[in-house]
Amino acid sequence: MRERIVSGMRPTGKLHLGHYLGVIQNWVELQHKYDSFFFVADWHALTTKYDKTENLKNDVIDVAIDWLASGIDPEISTIYVQSLVPEIAELNVYLGMVTPQNWVERDPTLKDMAKILRTKEGQNSQISYGLMGYPVLMSADIMMMNATHVPVGIDQVAHIEITRDIARRFNNVYKEEFFNEPQPILNHCSLICGLDGNKMGKSFQNDIKISDAEEVTAKKIMTAITDRSRLRKTDLGHPDECEVAFKYWQIFGSEDQIAQIRMECEKGERGCADCKRQLGALINEKFAPIREKRRYYETHIDEVKDILNDGSKRARAEAQKVLTHVRELVNMY
Repeated sequence: MRERIVSGMRPTGKLHLGHYLGVIQNWVELQHKYDSFFFVADWHALTTKYDKTENLKNDVIDVAIDWLASGIDPEISTIYVQSLVPEIAELNVYLGMVTPQNWVERDPTLKDMAKILRTKEGQNSQISYGLMGYPVLMSADIMMMNATHVPVGIDQVAHIEITRDIARRFNNVYKEEFFNEPQPILNHCSLICGLDGNKMGKSFQNDIKISDAEEVTAKKIMTAITDRSRLRKTDLGHPDECEVAFKYWQIFGSEDQIAQIRMECEKGERGCADCKRQLGALINEKFAPIREKRRYYETHIDEVKDILNDGSKRARAEAQKVLTHVRELVNMY
Protein backbone atom coordinates (compact mmCIF):
# COMPACT_ATOMS: atom_id res chain seq x y z
CA MET A 1 0.00 0.00 0.00
CA ARG A 2 1.28 3.45 -0.93
CA GLU A 3 1.92 6.12 1.67
CA ARG A 4 -1.01 8.49 2.09
CA ILE A 5 -1.39 12.26 2.06
CA VAL A 6 -4.29 14.38 3.27
CA SER A 7 -4.74 18.10 2.75
CA GLY A 8 -7.59 20.56 2.44
CA MET A 9 -8.67 24.14 1.93
CA ARG A 10 -11.36 26.26 3.49
CA PRO A 11 -13.95 27.32 0.89
CA THR A 12 -13.45 31.06 0.58
CA GLY A 13 -14.59 31.41 -3.03
CA LYS A 14 -12.67 31.32 -6.27
CA LEU A 15 -8.97 30.64 -5.74
CA HIS A 16 -6.10 32.88 -6.81
CA LEU A 17 -2.60 32.37 -8.17
CA GLY A 18 -1.19 32.19 -4.65
CA HIS A 19 -3.33 29.12 -3.97
CA TYR A 20 -2.23 27.58 -7.25
CA LEU A 21 1.51 28.16 -6.82
CA GLY A 22 1.60 27.54 -3.09
CA VAL A 23 -0.66 24.50 -2.82
CA ILE A 24 -2.48 23.11 -5.85
CA GLN A 25 0.54 22.81 -8.13
CA ASN A 26 2.20 20.66 -5.49
CA TRP A 27 -0.90 18.49 -5.01
CA VAL A 28 -1.08 17.80 -8.74
CA GLU A 29 2.44 16.39 -8.63
CA LEU A 30 2.03 14.48 -5.37
CA GLN A 31 -1.19 12.71 -6.41
CA HIS A 32 0.87 10.51 -8.71
CA LYS A 33 3.17 9.44 -5.87
CA TYR A 34 0.81 9.02 -2.91
CA ASP A 35 -2.63 7.73 -2.06
CA SER A 36 -4.19 11.22 -2.05
CA PHE A 37 -7.15 12.68 -0.17
CA PHE A 38 -8.08 16.35 -0.74
CA PHE A 39 -11.03 17.87 1.08
CA VAL A 40 -13.00 21.10 1.03
CA ALA A 41 -13.00 22.15 4.69
CA ASP A 42 -16.50 23.59 5.09
CA TRP A 43 -16.62 22.96 8.85
CA HIS A 44 -13.42 24.95 9.23
CA ALA A 45 -15.06 27.83 7.36
CA LEU A 46 -17.53 28.07 10.25
CA THR A 47 -14.79 28.70 12.82
CA THR A 48 -14.61 32.36 11.78
CA LYS A 49 -17.64 32.80 9.51
CA TYR A 50 -20.40 30.86 11.26
CA ASP A 51 -22.78 33.79 10.67
CA LYS A 52 -21.88 34.29 7.00
CA THR A 53 -22.88 31.04 5.31
CA GLU A 54 -25.10 32.33 2.50
CA ASN A 55 -22.41 31.59 -0.12
CA LEU A 56 -20.89 28.51 1.53
CA LYS A 57 -22.32 25.89 -0.85
CA ASN A 58 -21.32 27.90 -3.93
CA ASP A 59 -17.86 28.46 -2.47
CA VAL A 60 -17.42 24.69 -2.02
CA ILE A 61 -18.24 24.20 -5.71
CA ASP A 62 -15.90 27.01 -6.80
CA VAL A 63 -12.97 25.51 -4.89
CA ALA A 64 -13.65 22.08 -6.38
CA ILE A 65 -13.83 23.54 -9.90
CA ASP A 66 -10.48 25.28 -9.46
CA TRP A 67 -8.91 22.04 -8.23
CA LEU A 68 -10.28 20.03 -11.13
CA ALA A 69 -9.30 22.65 -13.69
CA SER A 70 -5.79 22.81 -12.27
CA GLY A 71 -5.22 19.08 -12.64
CA ILE A 72 -6.46 17.31 -9.51
CA ASP A 73 -7.73 14.07 -11.05
CA PRO A 74 -10.76 12.47 -9.36
CA GLU A 75 -9.81 9.15 -10.95
CA ILE A 76 -6.52 9.22 -9.03
CA SER A 77 -7.28 11.34 -5.97
CA THR A 78 -10.21 11.29 -3.56
CA ILE A 79 -11.84 14.73 -3.56
CA TYR A 80 -14.43 15.18 -0.82
CA VAL A 81 -16.36 17.61 1.34
CA GLN A 82 -15.41 17.58 5.01
CA SER A 83 -18.99 17.74 6.33
CA LEU A 84 -20.05 14.80 4.14
CA VAL A 85 -17.73 12.59 6.21
CA PRO A 86 -19.41 12.78 9.65
CA GLU A 87 -16.95 10.24 11.05
CA ILE A 88 -14.50 13.15 11.28
CA ALA A 89 -16.75 14.81 13.84
CA GLU A 90 -16.86 11.67 16.01
CA LEU A 91 -13.10 11.25 15.83
CA ASN A 92 -12.79 14.92 16.77
CA VAL A 93 -14.65 14.15 20.01
CA TYR A 94 -12.30 11.30 20.96
CA LEU A 95 -9.19 13.31 20.14
CA GLY A 96 -10.51 16.28 22.08
CA MET A 97 -10.82 14.08 25.17
CA VAL A 98 -7.10 13.22 25.18
CA THR A 99 -5.71 16.62 24.10
CA PRO A 100 -4.46 18.89 26.91
CA GLN A 101 -5.86 22.42 26.84
CA ASN A 102 -2.45 24.09 26.74
CA TRP A 103 -1.56 22.18 23.56
CA VAL A 104 -4.49 23.81 21.81
CA GLU A 105 -3.80 27.28 23.20
CA ARG A 106 -0.21 27.35 22.00
CA ASP A 107 -0.95 26.08 18.50
CA PRO A 108 0.18 28.65 15.90
CA THR A 109 -2.84 27.96 13.67
CA LEU A 110 -5.19 29.06 16.43
CA LYS A 111 -3.08 32.08 17.31
CA ASP A 112 -3.03 33.25 13.70
CA MET A 113 -6.78 32.83 13.26
CA ALA A 114 -7.53 34.58 16.56
CA LYS A 115 -5.32 37.49 15.53
CA ILE A 116 -7.15 37.82 12.20
CA LEU A 117 -10.50 37.69 14.00
CA ARG A 118 -9.53 40.46 16.41
CA THR A 119 -8.18 42.60 13.58
CA LYS A 120 -11.46 42.35 11.70
CA GLU A 121 -13.91 42.54 14.59
CA GLY A 122 -12.06 44.45 17.30
CA GLN A 123 -10.13 43.55 20.41
CA ASN A 124 -13.30 42.62 22.30
CA SER A 125 -14.29 39.91 19.84
CA GLN A 126 -14.88 36.52 21.43
CA ILE A 127 -13.11 33.36 20.32
CA SER A 128 -15.74 30.65 19.85
CA TYR A 129 -15.49 27.14 21.22
CA GLY A 130 -15.30 25.95 17.63
CA LEU A 131 -12.34 28.18 16.84
CA MET A 132 -10.61 27.12 20.06
CA GLY A 133 -10.98 23.51 18.94
CA TYR A 134 -9.68 24.19 15.43
CA PRO A 135 -6.30 22.44 16.01
CA VAL A 136 -8.03 19.25 17.19
CA LEU A 137 -10.44 19.23 14.25
CA MET A 138 -7.50 19.79 11.92
CA SER A 139 -5.82 16.76 13.50
CA ALA A 140 -9.01 14.72 13.11
CA ASP A 141 -9.03 15.58 9.39
CA ILE A 142 -5.52 14.20 9.00
CA MET A 143 -5.87 11.21 11.32
CA MET A 144 -9.27 10.21 9.92
CA MET A 145 -7.48 8.87 6.86
CA ASN A 146 -4.48 7.83 8.99
CA ALA A 147 -2.23 9.88 6.72
CA THR A 148 1.48 9.27 6.67
CA HIS A 149 2.29 12.70 5.22
CA VAL A 150 0.81 16.19 4.92
CA PRO A 151 1.96 18.62 2.22
CA VAL A 152 2.65 22.04 3.76
CA GLY A 153 4.65 25.20 3.25
CA ILE A 154 7.71 25.85 5.42
CA ASP A 155 5.69 28.28 7.57
CA GLN A 156 3.11 25.57 8.34
CA VAL A 157 5.37 22.82 9.65
CA ALA A 158 4.59 23.77 13.24
CA HIS A 159 0.89 23.25 12.52
CA ILE A 160 1.52 19.55 11.90
CA GLU A 161 3.32 19.10 15.20
CA ILE A 162 0.11 19.13 17.25
CA THR A 163 -1.29 16.36 15.05
CA ARG A 164 1.84 14.30 15.65
CA ASP A 165 1.56 15.00 19.38
CA ILE A 166 -2.11 14.01 19.50
CA ALA A 167 -1.50 10.83 17.49
CA ARG A 168 1.34 9.87 19.82
CA ARG A 169 -0.75 10.59 22.93
CA PHE A 170 -3.73 8.60 21.63
CA ASN A 171 -1.48 5.64 20.89
CA ASN A 172 0.05 5.85 24.37
CA VAL A 173 -3.28 6.20 26.18
CA TYR A 174 -4.87 3.25 24.38
CA LYS A 175 -1.68 1.23 24.21
CA GLU A 176 -1.54 0.53 20.48
CA GLU A 177 0.55 2.07 17.76
CA PHE A 178 -2.47 2.62 15.56
CA PHE A 179 -2.26 6.18 14.28
CA ASN A 180 0.64 7.29 12.12
CA GLU A 181 2.57 10.35 13.20
CA PRO A 182 2.30 12.23 9.89
CA GLN A 183 5.40 13.78 8.40
CA PRO A 184 5.30 17.13 6.56
CA ILE A 185 6.11 17.23 2.87
CA LEU A 186 7.60 20.65 2.27
CA ASN A 187 6.28 22.62 -0.66
CA HIS A 188 9.16 24.39 -2.36
CA CYS A 189 6.97 26.10 -4.96
CA SER A 190 7.33 29.82 -5.49
CA LEU A 191 5.36 32.18 -3.26
CA ILE A 192 3.65 35.08 -4.97
CA CYS A 193 2.81 38.43 -3.41
CA GLY A 194 -0.27 40.47 -4.22
CA LEU A 195 -0.32 43.23 -6.82
CA ASP A 196 0.34 45.80 -4.08
CA GLY A 197 3.35 43.93 -2.69
CA ASN A 198 1.51 42.52 0.33
CA LYS A 199 0.30 38.96 0.85
CA MET A 200 -2.06 37.97 -1.94
CA GLY A 201 -5.61 37.62 -0.73
CA LYS A 202 -9.20 38.03 -1.84
CA SER A 203 -10.02 40.33 1.07
CA PHE A 204 -7.09 42.62 0.16
CA GLN A 205 -8.38 43.00 -3.43
CA ASN A 206 -4.83 42.48 -4.68
CA ASP A 207 -5.19 39.03 -6.20
CA ILE A 208 -5.35 37.47 -9.64
CA LYS A 209 -7.81 34.62 -9.69
CA ILE A 210 -7.35 31.37 -11.55
CA SER A 211 -10.78 32.05 -13.06
CA ASP A 212 -10.10 35.64 -14.17
CA ALA A 213 -10.69 36.38 -17.85
CA GLU A 214 -7.66 37.34 -19.94
CA GLU A 215 -8.68 40.99 -20.13
CA VAL A 216 -9.21 41.11 -16.35
CA THR A 217 -5.79 39.59 -15.73
CA ALA A 218 -4.13 42.02 -18.14
CA LYS A 219 -5.86 44.98 -16.45
CA LYS A 220 -4.89 43.80 -12.97
CA ILE A 221 -1.25 43.28 -13.94
CA MET A 222 -1.07 46.91 -15.08
CA THR A 223 -1.68 47.95 -11.44
CA ALA A 224 1.30 45.91 -10.14
CA ILE A 225 3.91 47.95 -8.29
CA THR A 226 7.25 48.24 -10.02
CA ASP A 227 10.49 50.15 -9.22
CA ARG A 228 9.26 53.23 -7.33
CA SER A 229 12.49 55.14 -8.04
CA ARG A 230 11.94 54.98 -11.78
CA LEU A 231 9.93 57.89 -13.22
CA ARG A 232 10.59 57.66 -16.97
CA LYS A 233 11.10 54.82 -19.39
CA THR A 234 14.67 55.94 -20.08
CA ASP A 235 15.61 55.96 -16.38
CA LEU A 236 17.96 53.15 -15.43
CA GLY A 237 15.91 50.48 -13.68
CA HIS A 238 16.61 48.33 -10.63
CA PRO A 239 14.88 44.94 -11.13
CA ASP A 240 15.74 43.75 -7.65
CA GLU A 241 13.92 46.77 -6.23
CA CYS A 242 10.87 46.17 -8.42
CA GLU A 243 8.38 45.21 -5.74
CA VAL A 244 5.98 43.05 -7.74
CA ALA A 245 6.34 42.90 -11.53
CA PHE A 246 9.89 41.51 -11.71
CA LYS A 247 9.06 38.99 -8.98
CA TYR A 248 6.25 37.73 -11.20
CA TRP A 249 8.70 37.45 -14.09
CA GLN A 250 10.97 35.34 -11.90
CA ILE A 251 8.05 32.98 -11.22
CA PHE A 252 6.49 32.72 -14.65
CA GLY A 253 9.30 33.59 -17.07
CA SER A 254 12.00 31.40 -18.57
CA GLU A 255 15.64 31.97 -17.67
CA ASP A 256 16.20 33.72 -21.00
CA GLN A 257 13.17 35.94 -20.55
CA ILE A 258 14.20 36.92 -17.04
CA ALA A 259 17.74 37.75 -18.17
CA GLN A 260 16.42 39.87 -21.05
CA ILE A 261 13.97 41.76 -18.82
CA ARG A 262 16.74 42.47 -16.32
CA MET A 263 19.16 43.72 -18.95
CA GLU A 264 16.65 45.97 -20.73
CA CYS A 265 15.36 47.39 -17.45
CA GLU A 266 18.82 48.18 -16.12
CA LYS A 267 19.76 49.93 -19.38
CA GLY A 268 16.55 51.96 -19.49
CA GLU A 269 15.44 50.25 -22.69
CA ARG A 270 12.18 48.79 -21.32
CA GLY A 271 9.41 50.83 -19.76
CA CYS A 272 7.38 49.48 -16.83
CA ALA A 273 4.11 49.68 -18.77
CA ASP A 274 5.49 47.60 -21.65
CA CYS A 275 7.01 45.19 -19.17
CA LYS A 276 3.66 44.64 -17.46
CA ARG A 277 1.76 44.26 -20.73
CA GLN A 278 4.12 41.48 -21.77
CA LEU A 279 3.89 39.94 -18.30
CA GLY A 280 0.10 39.88 -18.47
CA ALA A 281 0.25 38.11 -21.83
CA LEU A 282 2.66 35.53 -20.39
CA ILE A 283 0.44 34.76 -17.39
CA ASN A 284 -2.61 34.49 -19.62
CA GLU A 285 -0.73 32.04 -21.83
CA LYS A 286 0.33 29.93 -18.83
CA PHE A 287 -3.21 29.68 -17.46
CA ALA A 288 -5.11 29.37 -20.74
CA PRO A 289 -5.47 25.54 -20.56
CA ILE A 290 -6.60 25.68 -16.93
CA ARG A 291 -9.13 28.40 -17.64
CA GLU A 292 -10.50 26.52 -20.63
CA LYS A 293 -11.00 23.44 -18.46
CA ARG A 294 -12.59 25.60 -15.78
CA ARG A 295 -15.13 26.95 -18.25
CA TYR A 296 -16.13 23.36 -18.99
CA TYR A 297 -16.83 22.60 -15.34
CA GLU A 298 -18.69 25.89 -14.88
CA THR A 299 -21.24 24.62 -17.40
CA HIS A 300 -21.28 21.10 -15.94
CA ILE A 301 -21.97 21.77 -12.26
CA ASP A 302 -23.84 18.48 -11.83
CA GLU A 303 -20.66 16.66 -12.87
CA VAL A 304 -18.72 18.56 -10.19
CA LYS A 305 -21.33 17.66 -7.58
CA ASP A 306 -21.16 14.01 -8.62
CA ILE A 307 -17.37 14.05 -8.24
CA LEU A 308 -17.69 15.52 -4.73
CA ASN A 309 -20.42 13.07 -3.72
CA ASP A 310 -18.55 10.06 -5.09
CA GLY A 311 -15.31 11.20 -3.46
CA SER A 312 -17.07 11.77 -0.15
CA LYS A 313 -18.49 8.23 -0.27
CA ARG A 314 -15.01 6.82 -0.86
CA ALA A 315 -13.60 8.97 1.94
CA ARG A 316 -16.37 7.77 4.28
CA ALA A 317 -15.54 4.15 3.51
CA GLU A 318 -11.93 4.76 4.55
CA ALA A 319 -13.01 6.78 7.58
CA GLN A 320 -15.34 4.04 8.79
CA LYS A 321 -12.48 1.54 8.80
CA VAL A 322 -10.43 3.84 11.02
CA LEU A 323 -13.33 4.81 13.27
CA THR A 324 -14.41 1.21 13.84
CA HIS A 325 -10.99 0.41 15.30
CA VAL A 326 -10.87 3.66 17.27
CA ARG A 327 -14.19 2.79 18.92
CA GLU A 328 -12.81 -0.64 19.82
CA LEU A 329 -9.70 0.91 21.36
CA VAL A 330 -11.71 3.44 23.36
CA ASN A 331 -14.16 0.69 24.40
CA MET A 332 -17.23 2.54 23.20
CA TYR A 333 -20.56 0.70 23.45
